[in-house]
Amino acid sequence: MTRLSIRHVTTYSFGGGAAHGLQQVRKWPKSGNGQLVHSWDTAIEGGTVELEYDDHHNNRVQLISFERGSEALTITSQGDVEVEQTNGVVGPHRASSPVWLYKRPTAQTKPGTALRALAREAKGETELARLHALMAIVAGHVTYEIGASEPFWTAEDALAAGKGVCQDHAHIFIACAREMGLPARYISGYLMLDSGVNQDAMHAWAEVCLPDLGWVGFDVSNGISPDQRYVRVATGLDYSDAAPVKGIRTGSASEALSVQIEVAEQTQ
Repeated sequence: MTRLSIRHVTTYSFGGGAAHGLQQVRKWPKSGNGQLVHSWDTAIEGGTVELEYDDHHNNRVQLISFERGSEALTITSQGDVEVEQTNGVVGPHRASSPVWLYKRPTAQTKPGTALRALAREAKGETELARLHALMAIVAGHVTYEIGASEPFWTAEDALAAGKGVCQDHAHIFIACAREMGLPARYISGYLMLDSGVNQDAMHAWAEVCLPDLGWVGFDVSNGISPDQRYVRVATGLDYSDAAPVKGIRTGSASEALSVQIEVAEQTQ
């Protein structure tokens, strides 16, 4: 088991002050197979938690409001999570949404000619073997490059560009897995890096539901199934369902976003 300490600070600065806004926040990990949340807390500066609920993907969601004249909204989430090595196996489906829902394409994961061809390249004696082959194929076609993609890119866009980030890798993998007839979903979470504690974004990977194993994770960007360095936070059909912060605002002329994340292993 590995015990990780996580601190995630998201700050929105509004030029001229905002008139009003609402934000959906999905930055709260849950205990489950191979993951035990010892503590977790969210502090809000410049806003108010109006409501907390679990959505149909089983994500904990906080609805945060901020009022007229707000110049900044800061959301600080932190806690300790213990994770064990399960070779990416999460287990049976537990969300209220039916498993078949995760076969449905979305605007960002709708397959075109190129994605369908990519899915056909994956060979293997079992579905699990085919998915591991697919993970390597996607990585071979799309180079990981920070800042290479645009937020509005679809899986087809990233594949055509031949470069992208973890979000793009996840969308491509999900699109191909669904083309293979398998339920697949997007995961946002935290990853302890070998290069240091500080990060500027959450990580993303994919999960596929297999009959004998349940949900199994695949991280194309790192070429592995998630291990004890990964903390699952939110799931969905694509990024829009699992985004850490998403919402609306009115009144301000501009908006600037700052993100600071620290993920470190606790030592005894």
